[in-house]
Amino acid sequence: MKLNELLALANQQKEQLVAWRRDLHQYPETGFEEVRTSGIVAEHLRQLGLEVQTNIGKTGVVALLRGEKPGPTIALRADMDALPIEDLKTVPYKSKVPGKAHLCGHDAHTSMLMGAAQLLAGLGKPASGNIKFVFQPAEEGLAGAKAMMDDGVLQNPAVDVMAGLHVFPSLPTGSISVTKGVAFASADSITIKVIGKGGHAARPHEGVDAITVAAQVISALQHVASRLVDPLEPVVVTIGKINGGYMGAAIAPEVEMVGTVRTLTPAVRERMPQLLEDIIRGVTSSFGADYELNYKMGYPVVQNDDGMVDFLTSTSEQLLDGKKWIYVKPSMGGEDFAFYSEAVPSVFFRLGVGSGEEYTSYPLHHPQFDLDEAALPYGAAMLSALALNYLADPQS
Repeated sequence: MKLNELLALANQQKEQLVAWRRDLHQYPETGFEEVRTSGIVAEHLRQLGLEVQTNIGKTGVVALLRGEKPGPTIALRADMDALPIEDLKTVPYKSKVPGKAHLCGHDAHTSMLMGAAQLLAGLGKPASGNIKFVFQPAEEGLAGAKAMMDDGVLQNPAVDVMAGLHVFPSLPTGSISVTKGVAFASADSITIKVIGKGGHAARPHEGVDAITVAAQVISALQHVASRLVDPLEPVVVTIGKINGGYMGAAIAPEVEMVGTVRTLTPAVRERMPQLLEDIIRGVTSSFGADYELNYKMGYPVVQNDDGMVDFLTSTSEQLLDGKKWIYVKPSMGGEDFAFYSEAVPSVFFRLGVGSGEEYTSYPLHHPQFDLDEAALPYGAAMLSALALNYLADPQS
């Protein structure tokens, strides 16, 4: 089969892909709670005649399309979890679960991989080698990829290469972007507690105002990127949540701040805990306050394999009858696909889902995020094409 015929087959699935996506969109489940979602996925995969395993990484699902003869194995990954954010769209398929919504497109990723499994199973067993379909829970901050790896997702049979995608609203529908080398930043979390001394708001000199000290800490942390790290090395230190104080007429005795640290190189990442510690200690001590810092290493960088990137771009040109891809700079966003990319040669790419209309213009994680569902067949076809091309010539 010529690869460009795959897209035609995928377009025949469009109605089903949309139905899956809209159903999942209405019933979102957050990390490690994807019971309904994984049940739908597993049942579909069993109906295709695939070898199916459930409860991998708690709520993950893995299916195998085994070839006629032994050979290499390519894994295709989709994440299934939603976000704890209210869905503010006005559409028939709006989330029916208060405070939860698929605002990062994981419902689309899941639907695309379900479609790819259907396409590939319909073409029959590969002559040699295997295709593994990885439906992963808990990408949004809970490291579902690592949980699945701990449960052996890359074994039995051993995975040789891996591919995954993410929808991207600022790219036109059906187009692709990819980065060679480091593609996404490491994503670490920080919790800072500023410990002061409470008192009456009218007599601030008798207390230690944790709120004003916290403000100074936040300001000082911005000097990490501007003055303490090579300006050619991207660093982001963001405080996204602050909690402290009891009332307007009282000095706050304590403030807790929660944030994230993003870097693109292991060397800079290694320096960050000590840099933050030094800054926070210096600021708090100068005001007579104390502190606690909890620095938690999260996701490593997503490292795209150069050969896999070349393989992706050449495959996309065959599928889409021309160059519909671009190289882009690394993103400071984090992705737990990073754990797979540390273990096996991998490629993680973006798929355009922007129609040019306003409803697809909202960024990922926005309460009104939506996507052009015409992109769903492109995703299913692209994942299928990667699998077929790899097994046809794994040495390429």
